[in-house]
Formats: sequence, C-alpha cells, structure tokens
Amino acid sequence: MKYTNYQQQTRQLIDDLKAVCASNGLGNDGNEYKIISQTFLYKLLCDKFAYEMKQLDPKLASAPNWISTWEKLSKVQRDKLKDGLPPETPLLDADQLIPSLFNRQAEAGFAQVFDDALIAIAAKNSKIFAIKAEDGERVPLFDRLSEYVTGGAEKKDAFARALFNKLTGVSFEHLFSQKYDFWATLFEYLIKDYNKDNGGKYAEYYTPHAVATIIADILVPKHKPGKVRNVTCYDPASGSGTLLMALAHAIGEENCSIWSQDISQKSSSLLRLNLVLNRLVHSIPNITQGNTLLHPVHMGEDGKTQKQFDYIVSNPPFKMDFSDFRDDLDTDKNKTRFFAGIPKVKPKDKDKMEIYLLFIQHIIASLKSGGRAAIVVPTGFITAAKGIELKIRQKLVNEKMLAGVVSMPSNIFATTGTNVSILFLDGTARDNVVLIDASALGKKVKEGKNQKTLLSPTEERRIVDTFIARESVEDFSVVVDYAAIATKNYSFSAGQYFDVKISYENISPKQFSEKMEGFKSRLDAMFLESKKLEKHIAASLKGLTLE
Repeated sequence: MKYTNYQQQTRQLIDDLKAVCASNGLGNDGNEYKIISQTFLYKLLCDKFAYEMKQLDPKLASAPNWISTWEKLSKVQRDKLKDGLPPETPLLDADQLIPSLFNRQAEAGFAQVFDDALIAIAAKNSKIFAIKAEDGERVPLFDRLSEYVTGGAEKKDAFARALFNKLTGVSFEHLFSQKYDFWATLFEYLIKDYNKDNGGKYAEYYTPHAVATIIADILVPKHKPGKVRNVTCYDPASGSGTLLMALAHAIGEENCSIWSQDISQKSSSLLRLNLVLNRLVHSIPNITQGNTLLHPVHMGEDGKTQKQFDYIVSNPPFKMDFSDFRDDLDTDKNKTRFFAGIPKVKPKDKDKMEIYLLFIQHIIASLKSGGRAAIVVPTGFITAAKGIELKIRQKLVNEKMLAGVVSMPSNIFATTGTNVSILFLDGTARDNVVLIDASALGKKVKEGKNQKTLLSPTEERRIVDTFIARESVEDFSVVVDYAAIATKNYSFSAGQYFDVKISYENISPKQFSEKMEGFKSRLDAMFLESKKLEKHIAASLKGLTLE
C-alpha cells in the first residue's frame, strides 16, 4: 500500500477519535488532546510490539491470529522471544493488545478494563517511556482516559468502546522502518487543532517541514554521511520535536542522543510519541517537561553551569508574557547565561515581551566549543539598532560564532505572519559569514483562512547548497567578513551588503527630448483629469442635504 494511503488513513483515525470526543462532550475540551494523543500512542505501541515480535518469529507473521499462536507457545519460548526484542520495544501482555481487548467490549465495566490495561502498560514501561518533570517526577505514559467523561459507568463504557472501534481499521506495523520524512506530515495534522489562538499561552507552533529540512541539511551536510557519531542534540523549547527529528534523521538515529525541555505538557507528550516513531526511545529519559529559562534541568557535571551540547536547534516562542517569573531570572547566578540582559516587563503589553532573546542567550551558553546551532528568530532581530538584540549580535560577531543567516519568505508559518530568519552558529571560528535573502522564493497558497508560502524541493536545495558552498549570488546571497558586519552596526541582513548597481541607457538628445515631451503630455493629462474630478466633487457636495 502506498504511504499516501497510510497518511490518509491516519488522518481519518485522528478525525474519528476527535468525533468520539465531541460526541461525549469533550470537543475542544482541555483534555481532548490527552485522549487523542494517548489513544494514538496506545495504538502505536501495540503495533510496534506486534511488528517486533513478528520480526523475531516468522511463524507469528504468517499466522491468521498471531496472538493466539504466541499464547500457545511454552512459557520458555515466550520469554525467549521477549528477551530477543530490541531495547526500545514496548512490553505488553497478550491481554493488553488491541485485538484481545476488542473481544471484551461486551463486558460490563469495559472502561475500567481499558483504563487498567493502560495503567499496567505505563507501569511496566515506566523506565523506558516515562518522561520527567523538572522536579524529577516521572510523567506516566497514560491516564485513565474514561475518567475525563462526565457520567456513569454505562456512559464511560460506551466512550471506551467507541475509541476501540476506531483502532482496528488501520495497522502501522509495516511503517516502523520509515523515518521523519513520512511521520512529519502526520504530526502536523495531529497537533494543528491544538495550536489555535496563535499557539496559546506557550506559543506552540508546528515548525514547517521546509524550515526543519533546511536546518538539518545545513548543520549536517549530505556529503558527510556517517561522519557524525555519538553526539548530543538539544532543543530548549522543543515542542513536539520537529527540528530534533529532522536533525536526528540527518545524523542517524543510532549516532545521536536527543535532549530537550519544554514548558508544555502537551508538547512533551507529543515529543515522546515522536521519539517512539523515530526509533529514538533511548532518548526518552532525556526529555523533561518544565520551564527551561527558570529551572534548566540539563546541567553540567558541576551542577551549576549549563550542560553543553554538540548540536542545538530551536524555534523558541518569540513573544510571551513571562512577567510572573521575570525577576526570578535577574539574579547573580544568571549573569553569565543572560549576558546581554533580560527584557523588561511591558505593563500595557505583557504578551509581547521578547522571550526569544532569553532563549538565544541560553542556547549560546549551552553550545559546546566547536558545536553547531540553528535558531529561528523574528527577522527584526537581525537589524535591531540597539538593546539586547544588538548586544547578542555583537557577541556572535566579536567571538566569531556566526556562520550565517537565512532570511526566509514571509508567511512560511501558516499560523503567524511574522517574518523569520534562521541564525546558524558554529563554534569553529570562521573568517566570514554567509547571508542569504530567500524572501523572494516560494509559492503563496491558502491554508484555511491563512496564507502560507511553500518552498519547492529545488528552492530548499538552492538555499542549502549556497550556504554550504558559501557563495555570493547576485540579489540572493553575500559572503562578508566580520569587520564588514561591525561597520554596519552588526546588521545580519543580506540586503545591506548587496552591491548597488546603476544602469545607464545611451540615448540621443532627440530621444531625450521625445521622452521628456511624453512625460509632460501624460502629466498635463493627469492635471486636466484632476481638475475635472475637483469640479465633480464640488458639485456633488452642493447637492447634499440633511433629511
């Protein structure tokens, strides 16, 4: 079956689960995303377990009912099979799998049976699949989903049955060899309805596939396959992990470990799901839900300074009200981390506090010597004439940390009209910087009520190839040294470094006279038309009366 068919079936599954929530009074409820994401996760864990078991024993793969065939094996044989599973495989018992529970739907109290199965799966797999909160507590895989339904046992049972009836129509078993390129589209669809109102309190946005691809391909050039090994990859505002997944895919999942922190419980849960899909289960212990700026959990061996990483990628929230903990950041212990300062509270406009400036500084403090980073920023940052923005740019230039900047087309994000640029940092000192103005690229399309710009694969490749080659291309890119940037008030805008070209046209005196006469004639005609309009307006005003 073609992958596009699986994508369609997955979207249909998500829509069906949303419909179940809506019919039970949970549409757009605060708990809806938990029900959707956890039911989806349960489905994936069941299919992952089935896939790996069948990989180990071909007899199970060919059996009409693999669960029944598995149960008929001796305990020694069953234990041997489980011992042979890859370490990232979830462990489930036969009676916890979808087909087994599906056959028990007629039982009274089915909702509790389902909830008990989820809690048991969470307990058995806690060491591998549980993510941590900033206080060290583990966030379990599953909640008791039926408890979100208001009503008695019969209503809860009906809700659980309705969820189960949606889980049997599609199998993901044969897709676990696929990587980010396939799953990214599913995640965009899964979270799109939970990112309304400009991303909500925590400004949760899905990073477009084009941005993720460009970042990954520049940080890990395709001509260096397999040369990056045993590296750490970090995102301090990871969301559902789009940038991390693209980076891990470029490096090779087996060659890297993922580290992240995000204040949103919702996003952390989706990131866990993404790690399961992308064969990065070994990194789940490094995923933390909490406030990165106030309580960074990934610290160095001394417990006082930031842990430093080989690669950092981030699309942090740009503007957000952090006034409730702003003063807690302004301490002596944070002087080094927030070297350029902390944005002030805007009493009349708190939700426009520039929180992204703190994330940039945090990333600089978290980057290893010789490490590489990419940060999505509002384009206004690259030319701001003063303030924290300028201080950050000065540090990047003076310490030769800036590798380049790509200014993206407008509306590259469908959910916000903010123009964005991508900063690329490189701890290995360079003599120059490549600045790319890609604002003219892309095709404008409508996505719902919003306009979005889509880059073609050829355009993505053009940006990546130009950056890696560090080429100057007329009206597209420029390569400048650090001294030149300093003379332009540390501006990172490519346009300020393009050569100004004046074109000349050789014409005779007669041709010049003819052109000037033409200009005069058109101007006289416009003046005449203007006088007519003035008379018409004046006449119309005389005719106005108050009735």
